[in-house]
Order: sequence, then structure tokens, then C-alpha cells
Amino acid sequence: MPLTVKKIASLKPKKKLYRVADAEGLCLEVTPTGSKLWRLRYRYNDKGKMMALGKLTDVDLAQARDECRKWKRCLREGFDPALVKKEEDARSSGKDSFETVTREWFAKFKQKWAEQTGVRKLARLESHVFPLIGSLPIDKVDAPQIRRVVLRLESLEKLHTAHRVKNIIGEIMRYAVAMGLILHNPVPDLAGVLPPTKEIHRASIVDPKGIGGLLRAIDEYQGSLVTRCALKLAPITFVRPGELRHAEWSEIDYEGKEWRIPAEKMKMKRPHVVPLSRQAVEVLKEVELVTGHGGYIFPSERSSARPMSNNTINAALRRMGYTKDEMTGHGFRSMASTNLNELGFHPDHIERQLAHVEANRVRAAYNYAEHLVERKKMMQAWADWLDGVKAGGKVIPLKSASGSGV
Repeated sequence: MPLTVKKIASLKPKKKLYRVADAEGLCLEVTPTGSKLWRLRYRYNDKGKMMALGKLTDVDLAQARDECRKWKRCLREGFDPALVKKEEDARSSGKDSFETVTREWFAKFKQKWAEQTGVRKLARLESHVFPLIGSLPIDKVDAPQIRRVVLRLESLEKLHTAHRVKNIIGEIMRYAVAMGLILHNPVPDLAGVLPPTKEIHRASIVDPKGIGGLLRAIDEYQGSLVTRCALKLAPITFVRPGELRHAEWSEIDYEGKEWRIPAEKMKMKRPHVVPLSRQAVEVLKEVELVTGHGGYIFPSERSSARPMSNNTINAALRRMGYTKDEMTGHGFRSMASTNLNELGFHPDHIERQLAHVEANRVRAAYNYAEHLVERKKMMQAWADWLDGVKAGGKVIPLKSASGSGV
């Protein structure tokens, strides 16, 4: 006969433990001390088993019957309820917390990103996400909690970071769905929760007169020699700031006059070759006297085992008197792109040297052929052109300077 609330209240302790059945294997266990515990009897693989569903003080009759139906359904689907419950309990205790799952995701996919990209992703999570939701079980992280994370960043006037964090959380939740940890990715439900970002303006000096003034200011920079050499190499090679900071001596081939950047350091995950002009080699030889004993060409001032800070170049430009609206570390790329195009070099050679992604697959394959011979001529001509504008004299057109036609 099924249990009732009145019947349960009337059950008194005895000298020995006893159980009173309800239905479908559910029963109430009464101990000699008077404790009342819900148990579920079932058979799995032809073996009788019993699992605990909680104390009567925590789980009433209706809740116990709901739990019973849940685990019976699990049994019909071919799973052992006790094992499934054990996994759920472990998950709730932090085994599958948001932070745990995130670090598992990061370890699996970090090889797909450029090194600095992975570092930035993890840093954003550790700074802005883990303190708020890191300890929550992954299946308890819902849209309102994620919204709280990103709106907090917006309130701190970090809108770009808020969008990036939202996208990273979306990647993690998609992974959790694929791993069977959650049924639904809540991030798409947050479409429109943040206002759109404004396009980032990376200030750059592109007119020859302004470029000449900047190059002279770099030569006169009173900071460290390492920073001055990084500033000198930036316009000559026009690599991304992160690629410059993470440059290592093992990547430099003086004999071949090439800087070979491995794929894992590149934004587009392709190996990249930077032809070294005579001027670039001179800068490298200068800084080699100071940092050649270590791994990084431009190490941190605090530790040679770490690369230069991502703010060093911009801070040096500010110290030289250039505001963020006038020139940035990334602006050396725009400087080169604008002038190389205006002065007649082939767009494919320029784009390949900039290591830009190419949406068209046929053209991407063409770019991947590298055009290295043409690019070497272009890079030497570019360095010579920079010398000309720095001297403040009449600048020789690049086509004539390269002697290559374009």
C-alpha cells in the first residue's frame, strides 16, 4: 500500500532498522535512532541494487516520488542510476565546474591559436569570468549569469572586452554541449544584450614627412636600447606588435637574410617569412650585443625569460610625444601598406608580407606561394625608402629604388 504523509509520521523507530515500501521500488528506511531515509530498490544487469535519495527532512514524499520516476526513466534508458547519480554529485561538487571545463577546453584547443591569442583568452577568463562563475557547475551556468559577467564589463567601460568574453564563453559552452555536459548553449540567447562596438581606430602616420619625423624621433629615443631597437625594427618589418615582441633569436637566419616566424605565433596560423633588409640586419646586430645570450630578441626588462610587455612600444611612442590618436604600435603596418600600395608594389606581395587572411581560396593558395623573391626586393626597397624620408631629402620612387619593376 503506498505511503501517505500521515503514515510516514506514524512510523516509530525499532531496535533494528526497517523499511516500508511505497511503490516502484521506493521505500522509506527507519533507523533505530529515528532517522528516516529514502531508498530506491532496482535491478541492473540482473543484480539487485539500492541507492539513497536523501533524508525525509530534506526530501518530502512528493519529491521522493519524482526522484524515483527520474531514476526509473534512467534505468529504462540503459543506465545504472547509482553511477549516473555519482557523476552528477561529482559535477555539483566542482569536478565539472565552469573553470574545470574551461581549462579542459583550453588545453584541447590552444594549439589552434597563435600563442599570444591563447594567452589573451585565458587571461580574460581568469580576470573577468572565473571570479564570478568559475566555481559553478557547468550545467548551472545560464544566460542570466553570463549576462551579469558581460554587463559588469560594459559598466566598467570595457565594451570590446565584454564582447570578446561573451564570444569565448560561447566557445566553451559549445564544447560542453559536444561533451554531453549540458544540453543547451545559453550564449546565443544573449544576442543584443550588448551594444555594438565601434570600429577600433589604429592610428598611423602615413605621409612621408610625418614618417621622416617619427623615424628621427626613434633614433633619438632616450629609453632602453632594447626598446629603441624594437622601435627601429617595427617600421622596417611591419609585423604585428605581438609577433615583434615574441621574436626569438632561433628564428633569425642571417645567412639567408630571413626571419622565419613559426605558425603557432601567427594570427592566421601559417608560418611567415620576413625578408631581412640590410637595415633590419643592422638593427638585429645592434640589439644582439645586449640580448643575444637569451631566447627573446626583445625580452622583458624584468625577466629575460619573458617577452617585452605588450604596452612597451605604445608607451615609448607616448614618451616621444605621439598621442594614441596619432600613432600606435600597430600603425607601422598601415604606414607600410598605404605607402607600398601608393608607390606601386603588387598588392599580392604586400598582402602576403602583411600576413593577411585571404577569403578567396584560389587567391589564398596563390598567396601561400609566398612570392619570396619579389618580397625580398620589396623589403629592401622599402627600407631604403624609409632611410630617404628620414634624411628629409628627395625620396627616390620605390619602383626605381627596387629595380625590380613590380
